[in-house]
Amino acid sequence: MSVGATSNPDGTDAGRDPATTPEPATPPRPPVPRAVVAALMVAMALAAVDGTIVSTAVPQIVGDLGGFTVFSWLFSGYLLAVTVTLPVYGKLSDTFGRKPVLVAGIVLFAVGSLLCASAWNMTALIAFRVVQGLGGGALQGTVQTIAADLFPLKERPKIQAKISTVWATSSVAGPAIGGLLATYADWRWIFLVNLPVGALALWLVVRHFHEPSRPRPATATRIDWAGALGIFASTALLLTALVQGGVAWDWLSAPSLILFGASVVLAALTVAVERCAADPIVPGWVWRRRPIAAVNLALGAMGLLMVAPTVFLPTYAQSVLGLGAIPAGFVLSVMTLSWPVAAALSNRVYGRIGFRSTAMIGMAGALLVLLAFPALPYPGAVWQPVLIMLLLGASLGLFQLPLIVGVQSTVGWAERGTTTASVLFCRQLGQSLGAALFGAVANATLAARLDGAAAAGLPGDLDSVSHALEDPGALTAHAADTLRRAVDAAVDHVYLGAAAAAALALLVLLVVAPKRFPLVAEEPAQGAGGR
Repeated sequence: MSVGATSNPDGTDAGRDPATTPEPATPPRPPVPRAVVAALMVAMALAAVDGTIVSTAVPQIVGDLGGFTVFSWLFSGYLLAVTVTLPVYGKLSDTFGRKPVLVAGIVLFAVGSLLCASAWNMTALIAFRVVQGLGGGALQGTVQTIAADLFPLKERPKIQAKISTVWATSSVAGPAIGGLLATYADWRWIFLVNLPVGALALWLVVRHFHEPSRPRPATATRIDWAGALGIFASTALLLTALVQGGVAWDWLSAPSLILFGASVVLAALTVAVERCAADPIVPGWVWRRRPIAAVNLALGAMGLLMVAPTVFLPTYAQSVLGLGAIPAGFVLSVMTLSWPVAAALSNRVYGRIGFRSTAMIGMAGALLVLLAFPALPYPGAVWQPVLIMLLLGASLGLFQLPLIVGVQSTVGWAERGTTTASVLFCRQLGQSLGAALFGAVANATLAARLDGAAAAGLPGDLDSVSHALEDPGALTAHAADTLRRAVDAAVDHVYLGAAAAAALALLVLLVVAPKRFPLVAEEPAQGAGGR
């Protein structure tokens, strides 16, 4: 139930948030054992390190297994599996508890890692990466949910900041570890190292994390397998269309149109199935309640804008600034330094002015920073994009964490897994949409800038331009400068698109989100004790 007021059905201003009334009197919670916190961080590290550690070993993998034309599915297949399973795992954790889902996710991720290490060709490796992704979906959503279960509202920024630190550390350590293993050992070790880490996470979870028993429902729980299959199929088709469109085939070609059309039809059928299901995987209240709907849309927009720095900034740093791969990675990694710091301090802001206002300040800052990027001089100095990324990380840390903490605090235990999964699902979907949309924007800009140059033998798409600039001896000084200016313009346009996504997030918070998030009463600590 809501504390201090009754909540309206649409989740409007009937409730309270930290800026409106003091915290209700609740029994003091026992401190969460460090072993449980360690279990959450180690489990999240499995998923966090995966993408960055694999990316550095792609040349060795392709050299050993072949399959250069499809190697991008090493990442796309994993991302697809993570995204489509998030809603399913969220519902399962609300139905059967967090621990079984987290244990299953760790085991599945470890099995997938072992299979990847034994892959005999690229097709097998991609299939096993999908198995890894099935485990990764359970890890990402369930760890975030358990963190909200264990810690009261005032302490959640601390654990969320620690989880953010795991991602920040992984973004730096992953490429270094992957490069060392691929160079001095064998690329298969980048998957085998997951086994001891997974074993440690599994032991910590099984030994130290214990959920209290809950009363069983009067009727047997029926899993909505039809809804789960519909969500899986419709999202998989959509993501495949977004990933392959403009790469394997043209956007307006038959494969793209068929995939997009089939995803729309399946999505409509899934909605119909879910409306008739007794206990749907994605219940209607996820979109009927204003706080949850607003956070879903806002974080979807954030996922969209995140593509600009994570995908295009390294290309800008190498092609325009002339940096090597490692310094270019550093330019991006500074964002992960300021993000957890701002997240950890955000409670001091939303404790005074509320979740929505804090998030709006963070996204307004991100909007200004993104608009500042196209104003950088050409070619500019390295410190300029570094400062931009430092400020962007701080702004997004101030934006994301209050929304996640706030939306998790508007629901009780039995709805928190579904709520958290819906938020993460929308963020992942936004990233996939952003990669496709901004990739098209960048290549269109390059095509326009290099219209005459491409006819003279210079490349006309972003990947080809980047490869050409890696071998400057093959280009004249004028040709190299022409390509660098084209890349600079393309990335500028991408950042303008990201700024539009930031403006969209602000609009959603202003129009859809309630001024005050209606919070529910704090529950006793879940699973904080040992035996």
